[in-house]
Amino acid sequence: MLKTLKFNFILALAMAFSFQSFAQDKTEKATPIFKDGEAQIVEAFNNPEKWIHHDLWVETEFDTDGDGDLDRMHVSVTRPEQTDTEDLKLPIIYVTSPYFAGVAGDTPGIMWDVERELGGKSKQRTHPEVKRRAAQRPMISFSHIKKWLPRGYIVVHSSSPGTGYSDGAPTCGGPNESLAPKAVIDWLCGRAKGYTKRDGKKEVKAYWSTGKVGMTGTSYNGTLPLAAATTGVDGLEVIIPIAPNTSYYHYYRSNGLVRSPGGYLGEDIDVLYDFIHSGDEENRAHNNKVVRDTEMMNNMDRQSGDYSDWWAARDYLNQMDNMKAALLMSHGFNDWNVMPEHSYRIYKAAKDKGLPAQIYYHQNGHGGPPPISMMNKWFTKYLHGVDNGVDKEENKAYIVREYDDPSQPTAYKDYPNPNTQDVVLHLTAGGNTKGGLTLDRNVREHTETLSDNVSLSGTDLAKAQNSPHRLIYVTPKLQKDIHISGVPKVSITLSSNKPAANLSVWLVSLPWDDSAAKITDNIITRGWADPKNHKSISEEEDLKPGKFYTVNFDLQPDDQIIKAGQQIGLMIFSSDKEFTIHPKPGTELTVKLHETTLTLPVVKGEDYFRKFAN
Repeated sequence: MLKTLKFNFILALAMAFSFQSFAQDKTEKATPIFKDGEAQIVEAFNNPEKWIHHDLWVETEFDTDGDGDLDRMHVSVTRPEQTDTEDLKLPIIYVTSPYFAGVAGDTPGIMWDVERELGGKSKQRTHPEVKRRAAQRPMISFSHIKKWLPRGYIVVHSSSPGTGYSDGAPTCGGPNESLAPKAVIDWLCGRAKGYTKRDGKKEVKAYWSTGKVGMTGTSYNGTLPLAAATTGVDGLEVIIPIAPNTSYYHYYRSNGLVRSPGGYLGEDIDVLYDFIHSGDEENRAHNNKVVRDTEMMNNMDRQSGDYSDWWAARDYLNQMDNMKAALLMSHGFNDWNVMPEHSYRIYKAAKDKGLPAQIYYHQNGHGGPPPISMMNKWFTKYLHGVDNGVDKEENKAYIVREYDDPSQPTAYKDYPNPNTQDVVLHLTAGGNTKGGLTLDRNVREHTETLSDNVSLSGTDLAKAQNSPHRLIYVTPKLQKDIHISGVPKVSITLSSNKPAANLSVWLVSLPWDDSAAKITDNIITRGWADPKNHKSISEEEDLKPGKFYTVNFDLQPDDQIIKAGQQIGLMIFSSDKEFTIHPKPGTELTVKLHETTLTLPVVKGEDYFRKFAN
């Protein structure tokens, strides 16, 4: 009897110990945690010392460096240790870039010379050599890791073709820049091959991947998620592009006009190629000859600035038929580098396709991600499969008002504001000082003339009380705030005394405030066009002196509240010192006031505008 009791006691003790061990194992098993529809930081994932880092090369379906082998993309992976110790599978947040391995410095002469006549040739520019930045393998970049890995994601980075330790050539919008991230996603989903070495045969499997991938990034790094999405690759569930360049034509041209991105006067697509080309030195000569010196030089056309099939192939709006990823778009209304039209056109197209889509706009310049809570909910929904309702939200647009914190956007049903109506404004005489901007059409024929002088900046011209070098037309002082939401448009009927001319338009808030804390206090929006392209951005004709042409074009999208007491001003001038080619002064533009209009998208429409701004 005593032996039996002793045996039972030992058995019970063993069972209790076994159960305790089982319970302990069960409680210690790390899994993602969700609250209020967002992935939470899991302490078991939050120890950087236990993160696993490794790199590899993913084989693509193209050979752009001409060595006879399929290009391989350099990829680095950072994941929680539990993906090995507990066989945990997790979704991936993937960032790809041409910048990770270094870029060209400020080499004198790298930009095209803009001091020339329109239609003329520029001086040959300098081609810099990019020295690939020495990197501690296996890491390509540490971006996004601390933000997302503790929330239950694996973070993956890759270098774009022809950059870093990736094979190939940079093409700035060519097919390989879409197919490269597609190959990485295919590998993450078990459909492509990865290797331990750039030229090796030992394969690497993504056994820790759920096959659910989200992409994000800013600027060029935001362009590439869209490029990948347009391939329709399975497994790419959601993209969050931030200030993406969605068309290289719209980045380097504007309505037929050669126009630089803000802050980079004289840059063009071949300059960008040189700026990022940090790949294998042995392939540089081949890549330069094939891509930069042949394809780009034969097609980029800095003389006319016309749209062409070559530019169309670098416009992702033309490639969206296969896109099926959900989209959270982010941009700044005062981004004069990658201008807000880039995000708006893709957001609108995604909505038209019926894709889940939201847009976040702020009032600052280049960059600026959505609040982390927004990003978290989108990644949680589409990568972890948590039904948090982001795809069913009534509000599709989140806009940071002028002086609000970027983390506290105001929700709207959509962008443009659904309560917006187009209001057509007409010009009255006095543009060299201050003419009028009114709802009432002027039937009396009247013309006014400006003389181009690029030595004066747009700011100088807007502040001037009197100037022969611009025409400006203003509303009466606003009695109440006016909310503009959408895409302003201009229709300008003009003649030129020369065969070619720049045409620049600023929409400004006056009086100009030199002490303004934000650019929104002075500049509402801007736009540029080539009058020679008045029929089409793909076709131009020399202007005949004395002959009038009507040029119709959009200004950049905006959502801004113009304060009571201000005046809305339409400024028309020729060469824009910060953006256009710099011809010698003297070109004269004559504008027909009675055949020129500004169309403003005004919340509450014409009746409200007439009552408080006319």
